[in-house]
Amino acid sequence: MSSLTEKDRPVAQLLLNTGTCPRCVFRFCCVGSQESYRHPHKDLLRELHDFLENNKDKDDILYRNEAADPPSKRIRLENTEEGTEDLNQNGALQHTLVVNDGNAAPENLTLTVCNVCLGVLQEFCEADFVKKVCQNVNSAEYEFTSFVFSVSLPPQLSVREHAAWLLVKQEMGKQGLSLAKDDIVQLKEAYKWIIHPLFSEELGVPADGKSLFDVSVVFAHPETDEDCHFLATAHPDCFKPAKKKQSVFTRMAVIKALEKIKEEDFRKHFPCPPNAPKNFCTVVEIQCTNSAIFVAGRYNKYSRNLPQTPWIIDGKRKLESSVEELISEHLMTEFKADSFNFSSSGREDVDVRTLGKGRPFTIELVNPHRVQFTAEEMKGLQQKINSSSDKIQVRDLQLVTREAIGHMKKGEQEKTKTYSALIWTDKSIQKEDIAFLDDVKELKLDQKTPLRVLHRRPLAVRTRVIHTMTSEYIDEHHFRLNLKTQAGTYIKEFVHGDFGRTKPNIGSLMNTTADILELDVESVDVDWPPALDN
Repeated sequence: MSSLTEKDRPVAQLLLNTGTCPRCVFRFCCVGSQESYRHPHKDLLRELHDFLENNKDKDDILYRNEAADPPSKRIRLENTEEGTEDLNQNGALQHTLVVNDGNAAPENLTLTVCNVCLGVLQEFCEADFVKKVCQNVNSAEYEFTSFVFSVSLPPQLSVREHAAWLLVKQEMGKQGLSLAKDDIVQLKEAYKWIIHPLFSEELGVPADGKSLFDVSVVFAHPETDEDCHFLATAHPDCFKPAKKKQSVFTRMAVIKALEKIKEEDFRKHFPCPPNAPKNFCTVVEIQCTNSAIFVAGRYNKYSRNLPQTPWIIDGKRKLESSVEELISEHLMTEFKADSFNFSSSGREDVDVRTLGKGRPFTIELVNPHRVQFTAEEMKGLQQKINSSSDKIQVRDLQLVTREAIGHMKKGEQEKTKTYSALIWTDKSIQKEDIAFLDDVKELKLDQKTPLRVLHRRPLAVRTRVIHTMTSEYIDEHHFRLNLKTQAGTYIKEFVHGDFGRTKPNIGSLMNTTADILELDVESVDVDWPPALDN
């Protein structure tokens, strides 16, 4: 066998004698050729037989008379003439095969459920399993041009692999050789080498580690669930309950404990080699997911009775809709997503309009089934949103990357905003009474957290800057004030003073009582997302 050399013979013979499958033999012999793992299981068995039978007695391993068979589970191979089933002395179902294809191998071929991979590199590398997974993928109706395959393995596989490694390391030590644990080909790696070409052929798209579309398979092996339990006694600090984990025996916790446990302590509690199981792994879940898609744009809000996000207090909705719902309901439908997350460059109060070019926003669409949209399709989606409501409008709707959202967040800290406020004064005023406001530049405010947001914001005094102001006289009790401010400035409190919590304020500057009647956001000065010709 070209994949194995003479120095591998003792290890290969030892592993096969103790119930390890050919592909796991390759892994522990550090075979790095992907193609070697992809040969049919039957061929691998025969090639290993030929390799090990060279100058060996034929009753050594692998192929033997039925009377000499150890407790095992046998599988039916191709071109068999007949097959019978019975229970071995341990009660495990076994299949006895009669091979009749002219091969010089003995008649009875026996295959145990691998004591290391628990059948992952045996039964679950077959075309029938691949077809079953792909049927799930196709029925889910996802849009994808490539895929990445991920697999979740039972944590006890790490324990069994550790036991096999100790066994092999000991055997190699007799030859004056060493084997580091990192030298072994990882089970997941070998599995993907085998399975990727099969999936690619069945799905008609390439495997790509950077693909946004993930096909995942979760394996379990209830028969050996207790393999890990001794580690919790030896190193309880590695196994801490987590809110979202059903069991403390996670793969990472087991690996951490295996790194700590001494070899002699491990051998006291777990057999090397590991015991042969009776059953193959089971598949408990086959799942498809597309990575999130991000849509960005700007929105205008024309209603003074519309919150940015759902307004719900004590479980009761106060207003029937919101900006995020009016936009996201159409995106959710078109992208066929499971859920969404809305974010924006700041927010306005329910009674504040957002005018001008609007406020930048992004919507993360979670697990979308449709992911490919042309610029024209996005323009059509924008028109659909705009025609559905007179309370909002969106512009510059486009697909963006997760990384690009950082531009919005960065701008959120550095941006300026322009407002238009309608102000009432208790004292009768004339035009000349407000003219001085036009000359005020870079006015620094000390704003203690406003009373109206104190329930959700920490108490603090924040320094903010009013960069410029211009006034427009209306009548003896009303004027309009246009302001350009630093991000995070509370405009309402700057006008009425919030019982002295914002200093200075319009009331104190004009020596009167002032209040704000209407407020509009005229511009949010963030140059993102890029403007589109729509």
